[in-house]
Amino acid sequence: MTAKAHTLSAVPDPDALIADMGARARAAAKLLAVAPTATKAAALHAAADQLRIRADAILDANRRDMADGRAAGLSAAMLDRLRLDDGRLNGIASAVEAVAALADPVGSEIDRSVRPNGMALSRVRVPLGVVGIIYESRPNVTADAAVLGLMAGNAVILRGGSEAVHSNRAIHAALAAGLAKTGLPADAVQLVPVQDRAAVGAMLRAQGLIDIIIPRGGKSLVARVQDEARVPVLAHLDGINHLYIDGAADPAKAVALAVNAKMRRTGVCGATETILIDRAYPAPLAIIDALVAAGCEVRGDKNVVGLSPHVTPASANDWDCEYLDAIVSVAMVDGLKGALAHIDAHSSKHTDAVVTEDAAVAERFLSEVDSAIVMHNASTQFADGGEFGLGAEIGIATGRLHARGPVALEGLTTYKWLVRGSGQTRP
Repeated sequence: MTAKAHTLSAVPDPDALIADMGARARAAAKLLAVAPTATKAAALHAAADQLRIRADAILDANRRDMADGRAAGLSAAMLDRLRLDDGRLNGIASAVEAVAALADPVGSEIDRSVRPNGMALSRVRVPLGVVGIIYESRPNVTADAAVLGLMAGNAVILRGGSEAVHSNRAIHAALAAGLAKTGLPADAVQLVPVQDRAAVGAMLRAQGLIDIIIPRGGKSLVARVQDEARVPVLAHLDGINHLYIDGAADPAKAVALAVNAKMRRTGVCGATETILIDRAYPAPLAIIDALVAAGCEVRGDKNVVGLSPHVTPASANDWDCEYLDAIVSVAMVDGLKGALAHIDAHSSKHTDAVVTEDAAVAERFLSEVDSAIVMHNASTQFADGGEFGLGAEIGIATGRLHARGPVALEGLTTYKWLVRGSGQTRP
């Protein structure tokens, strides 16, 4: 963070704060847009080095956030999102290095054609400009968003949640130190230095300074951003994800996938929240028992309640709930048709999966489920940019415009048309 930004932490006017940060970000974005790939990659490697060098300071900061979170009564799932340790921090640094190794999208040609009059047309990728990221709880987003934005030629303004304030500041300091070592502008990655919610409102009103806002957090945050934003929004909505176990599912796969999709990490957006079981599936109780044995609370419809005394009745709200906890809702459905109807009514269009050995069922599911990520015989926990080979992600976009699914380098670019003529005039 620059000295000027430190001074601004005491400025009471959030609009003036964001206006200043936005102006500096726009100046940095002009330089980043034409920065050589090698320079951007070197900056990311330097940032990864600094994350490792400063590991003790970052983990100390995270321990402060964890202590404050426990005192504030954060849920176990929220604390899991917040927690850093040596392994997770090294994973963050490794993700930064993975992004540095990816192909630079800036300047890449999407397509080209030649018109009958001889004009040559092409579309090439260009940065979005200044990207504002508003996020909660997860300090890894500070690094992911910063390095993805930078590698795609964008300046980034980060506004993290108060739960992770100390962790975010320590990670940002490491990133800034990495930038300084390679000569890229410090203003390329800025962290809003105040936790005042009014600063969020100022970002949402920053037309002409911020080109796109990406919210990453709970339903209330995303709703506020969508309601108040005066700049374009790339939304990451709830992860109300479904796992449909077809009558032709392999029982061993069904059990393993159900437990992993729900319980590997319950607080991530790729966690399964509802399991649908075909009435024709021969071993539904084995799935329920495995979930219970793994420590999961099972809420079921009347058919599932009848299978086990460990199942409690689901309410109408359960089918539309992102638990982010060791709770799952389970329903019996009438085959693929019933599963598709349930998913259409309740999915948040994030990630939905089918378990089946019937290729025709799998292809229908993949074709007809209208979600950003649709899977066959794989855990929904793979809904992650790193697992998709994107290095990292800035979020999972669940809308239809611009980008969908894990948003990484390509999703942080747009394109422009280049027209090369030889004197053509239009009649």
